[in-house]
Amino acid sequence: MLSLFGKILIFLGFCLIVLGLLLVFSAKIPYLGKLPGDIFIKKETFTFYFPLTTCLILSIIFSAIFYFLSRFFK
Repeated sequence: MLSLFGKILIFLGFCLIVLGLLLVFSAKIPYLGKLPGDIFIKKETFTFYFPLTTCLILSIIFSAIFYFLSRFFK
């Protein structure tokens, strides 16, 4: 039981580190949020932005990371 709890704490710590690094370096990652397929509509008094392609790519990357981590922690 304690072994499982320890693995969960390690995993959560790893997730926090990755999230922190993304927040610190997100402005320096080229093309993040400016990919083809990202929706950007700007009118006189209205701006709408939805990074569709960026979300899909990040989802694929995080899915792969969590897949390999789940295989490691079994």
